[in-house]
Amino acid sequence: MLKRIFLFLSLNILIIASVSLLSEIFGLKPYMTHAGIDIQALAMFCLVWGCTGSLISLLLSKRMAKWMLALKIIDPNQRMNPLEERVFTIVKKLSIKQQLLSIPEVGIWRSQQSNAFATGASKNSSLIAVSSTLLETLSERELEGVIAHEMAHITNGDMVTMALLQGLINSFVMFLSRIFAYGLNNALNKNDKKGSSYFSNMLFTVFFEMIFLSLGSLLLFFVSRKREFAADYGGAKLVGKEKMIEALQSLERHSHISKTEYENQKGLAAMMISSTKRVSLSKLFSTHPTIKERIASLESYSENSWKIEQETRT
Repeated sequence: MLKRIFLFLSLNILIIASVSLLSEIFGLKPYMTHAGIDIQALAMFCLVWGCTGSLISLLLSKRMAKWMLALKIIDPNQRMNPLEERVFTIVKKLSIKQQLLSIPEVGIWRSQQSNAFATGASKNSSLIAVSSTLLETLSERELEGVIAHEMAHITNGDMVTMALLQGLINSFVMFLSRIFAYGLNNALNKNDKKGSSYFSNMLFTVFFEMIFLSLGSLLLFFVSRKREFAADYGGAKLVGKEKMIEALQSLERHSHISKTEYENQKGLAAMMISSTKRVSLSKLFSTHPTIKERIASLESYSENSWKIEQETRT
């Protein structure tokens, strides 16, 4: 708990310091003037504040994952136990097959749940982590499918994509909420005192931020679900469709998690190969498609479809 609080405070201090520095560099000025809102100043303010937090989170994603889950990082130069050697060998083999310049760090965390995730700021500074239960319960073929899925996330640049999208959503949420709040506040408080008007403007801003953030989250979750399908396809192209399907079927069989683990891991839910939600919410607010949907999609996605897709891209 103390470690998580320290990480949270450190991250916020770093974000505030970074934004202050960027504000000086770009010469940001107050967006509220005697004449109203300076749209250009507001847009720059929201862009800096909205994107800085997500980019810093991306840069610190490996460290955050290590701290939050107490990951044991495998050192290839040290003696490994059979389970560590098993997962590291697969990661190394698939990294060479994907022609990565460096092998991702490999970590293991203690958990009753079978799960895995990939994170990192770039392809050559990434981390693949697997739970202890996943290592102990999955067969060689199933484990290879899981690692291939995570490797696809890395090669597809999904961590960067989601961080940039989150930053843009944050920026639009801040911008639109302040525009709407200013307009509504002026309409309702024309004859009120300045102090009352300022207080109500803050309340309206928070209100609109909640609304627009919910709407923005729908887009974020939609893209997240699409990236999961893409990672499944990428994993299947890397190790074969059968292994990928077997891996997903195994994850569905072993999908259980304690309440304590759910609370500890929900901040990392979007990175996991399998959703950690105990109760399924609306599909619109889910970061992952259901495993049944993913298996059905893989079964209908033939090798010929992949070839056509590649030819279209090139």
